[in-house]
Amino acid sequence: MVWDFHLIMLKSLEIIFIYGKAVYYMINMAKVLILTGDAGESLEVMYPLQRMKEEGFNVDIAAPERKKIQLVVHDFEDGFDTYTEKLGYKIQADVAFKDVDPSKYDALIIPGGRAPEYIRNDPDFIRIVKYFFKHDVPVAELCHAPLGLAAAGVLRGRKTAAYPALKPDIVIAGGEFIDSAAVIDKNLVSARAWPDHPEWMRAFIKLLREKDLMGK
Repeated sequence: MVWDFHLIMLKSLEIIFIYGKAVYYMINMAKVLILTGDAGESLEVMYPLQRMKEEGFNVDIAAPERKKIQLVVHDFEDGFDTYTEKLGYKIQADVAFKDVDPSKYDALIIPGGRAPEYIRNDPDFIRIVKYFFKHDVPVAELCHAPLGLAAAGVLRGRKTAAYPALKPDIVIAGGEFIDSAAVIDKNLVSARAWPDHPEWMRAFIKLLREKDLMGK
């Protein structure tokens, strides 16, 4: 009976230790913020969201409002001079821009789609973006996201990839357009669009490792 009691106590302590360790890691995992909104590109939102979760990060999606947002699919069709757009997934935004405290996050991701065309007009979007660049925090962006960076005034003197049609916007904002799958410029990792996902995320995860965020 005494030995049974001791075994039960040891097992209980083991469970408490394992649970406590799990809670510790949940609390201390690095946090990633994704900025998007209605008409964000489906793949460009979902792929980095799931990729970051796969690496063990806590991830929040921020949008102009905390609501279910409608993503879209940008595809390439024969005979079209630009991309086509179809409805994509719906996904819940975790937090509104106005409620975001950027100091609580260790990295930022801005997907493309049409969302950057209008979320750049939100003063809290600008506030968030400026914080990450001021503090040299890792930022991943692609496709139409440079529209938001240009509006925040953080592209001057920086190199970035983008959807090629945005080259004039980048130049006007004082940046340098690079037509490549993964462009790395200090804290910024950029790409042209969802076909570049493997190179883009590989480079971003490498940057996160260099910043010692993978095991945080």
